[in-house]
Amino acid sequence: MKILVTGAAGFIGNHLALKLLEQGHTVIGLDNLNTYYDVKLKSYRLKRLLEHELYINFKLDITDQSKLNDVFKRYLPDKIINLAAQAGVRHSLSHPKDYIDINISGFLNILEACRNFGTSHLVYASTSSVYGANTEMPFSEKHNTNHPKSLYAATKKANELMAHSYSHLFEIPVTGLRFFTVYGPWGRPDMALFKFTKAILEGRRIDLYNRGKMKRDFTYIDDIVEGTLRCLFNPPKPDAKWDSKQPSPATSGVAPYRVYNIGNNAPVDLMDCVAIIEKCLGKKAILNYMEMQPGDVEASWADSNDLARATNHSPKTPIAFGITNFVNWYLDFYGNTK
Repeated sequence: MKILVTGAAGFIGNHLALKLLEQGHTVIGLDNLNTYYDVKLKSYRLKRLLEHELYINFKLDITDQSKLNDVFKRYLPDKIINLAAQAGVRHSLSHPKDYIDINISGFLNILEACRNFGTSHLVYASTSSVYGANTEMPFSEKHNTNHPKSLYAATKKANELMAHSYSHLFEIPVTGLRFFTVYGPWGRPDMALFKFTKAILEGRRIDLYNRGKMKRDFTYIDDIVEGTLRCLFNPPKPDAKWDSKQPSPATSGVAPYRVYNIGNNAPVDLMDCVAIIEKCLGKKAILNYMEMQPGDVEASWADSNDLARATNHSPKTPIAFGITNFVNWYLDFYGNTK
């Protein structure tokens, strides 16, 4: 099967593409290798894919509609996984236009390509950030997501709405995945566990927002990959039980559309994560307590029961196991690539 993966040099995209290649699929990988974070890390991720004969690589920005259409027209991929996006809550405060260009205009180009060239299923990345000001936990796909607290979250909510309209109008099966704080080997340098590990090793202080009083539903990369692939090969159909008078935002009666949470269903105190990293490194952190940052939320917690029912998969990697794997990778990678 030919599967197109955007953001193939990114954290999640790289792991997904690698797993698809191992399963014998042809992967058409797209990435613009932008400078939002270390391009060297992205290049090493990409190197893992280029070792496979079934991998086809394009350095391409999804905002370039003409070149994107050329790839679709040439390869006519069976399924699409769109992970290309401008991520990060705090970055959206200083670079808002990046989020409109990539997350809105770029995603529109993906939808248009699916419309014009066809696909049996589009899976795209949403985020737990869409829950915004909602404090009812655990977060359920049936909850209201109309009060985002950052532009990043707003663009991802917009993706869900755009996807539903195209699914309805053009009968494109689409699944949105609300990822919850993904971590693990080959992770993103702008994420907390990566930043903490680097700072502790360098003897620098680590910034703890909301004075460290934060919880996150950390979800290990292997669980994200497994859940995403199970969704990919299980395209949605219109929900026959959907009630238009009391419509569930998780499904649709007028489109082959679905939204799922993918989270560990086990929120962890941020300070517990710091303690695990300290133990792995054998070194204490220098703590810098700070106030809550604009656009941030105090806690996240996924109700992933819908995902479990649909795919028979429930993320369950223990946080100590996952962080240990991440720290071991970090020490090995940065010890060998300096």
